[in-house]
Amino acid sequence: MTTAQAELQRAEALHEIGRYEDAAALLTQLLAHDPDHTRAWVALARTELKRQRFKEALEATDQALERHPEYVDALLVRSQAVRFTAGGIAAAETALREAVRISPEFWGGYAMLADVVFRRALVRFAQESGKTELAREDMPSLAREGAALAREAIRLGPEEVYAYEIALFIAQMSRAEEDADEFERAILRIDPTHHEALARQTAKAAEPDKSLPGRATELYADALAVAPGNASLRSGLDKATFRLLRGTRWLAIACVVAAGVTIDLFATADDPVQRELPLPPGQRIWLLCCMAAIWGFGAWRTYRKLRTGVRLNVRSLIRRDVWARVVVGQASFTTLCALLITQVPWTDRSWPQILFWSGLVVPWLTISYDHRRTR
Repeated sequence: MTTAQAELQRAEALHEIGRYEDAAALLTQLLAHDPDHTRAWVALARTELKRQRFKEALEATDQALERHPEYVDALLVRSQAVRFTAGGIAAAETALREAVRISPEFWGGYAMLADVVFRRALVRFAQESGKTELAREDMPSLAREGAALAREAIRLGPEEVYAYEIALFIAQMSRAEEDADEFERAILRIDPTHHEALARQTAKAAEPDKSLPGRATELYADALAVAPGNASLRSGLDKATFRLLRGTRWLAIACVVAAGVTIDLFATADDPVQRELPLPPGQRIWLLCCMAAIWGFGAWRTYRKLRTGVRLNVRSLIRRDVWARVVVGQASFTTLCALLITQVPWTDRSWPQILFWSGLVVPWLTISYDHRRTR
């Protein structure tokens, strides 16, 4: 290995670990001794891009292409640099089409060209139509060429995540939901830790109309085991946990309704004769056992079946989130009302009726609001 090759590899290693200034200094020194080192010019252009010195990056690609006019890597880097200078997106498209012409079997050129072509189509349409928002019916025609180029990139590089990412971006922007789902699944097949695809696929599987709260928390917990630092997944786990907590209010409402029915709080036309108060101790104990069964099977059993991390998140959410505490407080209050209705030996129905309506009204005050919150 020559000295120039060793210095170039060292500069590329510095670039990989984010030490762009050191990499640029080393490449500048290398090029001062060997100005015809085309690969070093391209490496310098990439480093200048990372430093957001777009003019310098463009000049470095010019130097590389002056020495090697059909150097594909230089054209690819140039397409990125020129977008932020006077050339703009049109010049980027020109550079990428040239790269595809030179290397028609290279997937990367098609992927980058698909991105640029799609973005340029959007810009051109907005300028020509004067629209600030694109209608759904406008998207298929605008996305057609970019989507076709992205598909070609996938055909040439079936195991390249970036090709699928570009295809996914175009599908999402054009609202092609089935295609987007296909690309997300393909990305996760190649890279199971891909944060964005993992978060979106988990969110789809955990939607309220597709999975129960307990199942949704398990889905998010599985995903977080793969990508523990993903903020979107953590937020999704909190929402699924909140759905679990919301369910406790319905258990409490079931208890208070059962209590009201058992002691015949309200006379009806069909049955005007109400049960005699106070209830015998045996019936009160029986009602207590029924409420314990409702909570045992509806909440405690579900809670115990959750994995440890999800159980910890339940406690954590109650500490962190005001609305979680409100929900738990409402469920507790309503259950307390049910206990007072059934366990106190009332001789008059006035107070039990007040407790009954209180137990229903308090949780109902926020049910519709926090239902929207879980969405």
